[in-house]
Amino acid sequence: MENEKTDITRVNYGTTCRGPLVGVRVLDLSRLVAGNILSVILADFGADVIKVEGIKGDPLRDWLDSGQPLYWKTYGRNKRSIVLDLHLEAAKQILLKMVKNSDVLIENFKPKTLEKMGLAPELLLSVNPKLVIVRISGFGQDGPYASLPGFGSLVEAMSGLADRTGFADREPVLPPFPAADMIAGMLGSSATLMALRAVDHGLSSGQVVDLSLLEPLFSLLGPEAMSYSLTHEIKDRSGSASNTTSPRNVYLCKDGAYVALSASMQSMAERLFEVIGRPEMINDPKFKTNSDRLRNRDEVDEIVGGWFKERDRSEALEFMRQAGVTAGPVYDIKDVLEDPHFIQREIVVEVNDPDLGWIPTQNVVPKFTSTPGAIRSAAPRLSEHADAILGDLGLSEAEISELRAHGVTI
Repeated sequence: MENEKTDITRVNYGTTCRGPLVGVRVLDLSRLVAGNILSVILADFGADVIKVEGIKGDPLRDWLDSGQPLYWKTYGRNKRSIVLDLHLEAAKQILLKMVKNSDVLIENFKPKTLEKMGLAPELLLSVNPKLVIVRISGFGQDGPYASLPGFGSLVEAMSGLADRTGFADREPVLPPFPAADMIAGMLGSSATLMALRAVDHGLSSGQVVDLSLLEPLFSLLGPEAMSYSLTHEIKDRSGSASNTTSPRNVYLCKDGAYVALSASMQSMAERLFEVIGRPEMINDPKFKTNSDRLRNRDEVDEIVGGWFKERDRSEALEFMRQAGVTAGPVYDIKDVLEDPHFIQREIVVEVNDPDLGWIPTQNVVPKFTSTPGAIRSAAPRLSEHADAILGDLGLSEAEISELRAHGVTI
């Protein structure tokens, strides 16, 4: 392809953001993944996100990958940091001053902790009646499991996700990354914007958003509950195959690489059977319809998989693409970083990290034509912006020094 970009785009910090959330202020008291993903989405599109951290900082700073806090560097970008020891009354009073001029407050303490701290939602809303309070927890603010530890792994198991993941003859599989937190954070960003819209349009004053990790993950199971109620059968794990369409699987090629294929429409299955040289399958009663193919899924996969095993991946994909069959390579991260589509679309960009130099990261998503988001700043060092934030509240240098002397901030 002519003019194809071959180098990952470099993004310089300090870019001015024209995103749709410029002017929105967010206080993020959360820790670890879900709250940080929620707030980084808002920050990427222009919100002023202030991370209110404890003396030891957000524990996400301690999650090391390759010896570096890469999760923090990824999900802490575009935010400001201040330490407040909320065990101290003076710190609570500062937080309440910040609440007056904020639009959103995010927290993921164990349910009822905010109340025990003397910072109940009722108090926060009395200080700022338009405040949107997002409360993140494992199982919700009420119910029999509300007091249980809310770690994502427990939710990934109890939601039904793990039981549907993996192969029938092996143990259920938990995702290798914090999926429950990530999905909750993404859904939480839209919930926050819906609540802000309600305020802007006079549909409500401020309110509490009760966001559990469990419910967004359970919603991914789609019609599983309906299916069980009709059949009273629990579906077996099916690996990379599907319970709803066939053929759909990951197939090994001659060179040891893998291809993912999904023929979810009848026309696509027929194209596939043509391209692999088995046109007779189109009218074979065992393979004629999707339901027929599902009943004979193993045989379908054996035939299709046999064709792939005789060809290197590049050759197999060329056949598939020429025929308009929906098949693609299974990428590892090296493939992603070298793929021209990822580079051309700037799905991955490089930022000049203060500790690591130029390093790749995911770009802001999605793309806006008129009010795009931007990567404006690196993840902050602990309490990096304390002076500026406290100064905005009208505190003098002497008063800020006094707060530091009493351990209210650092």
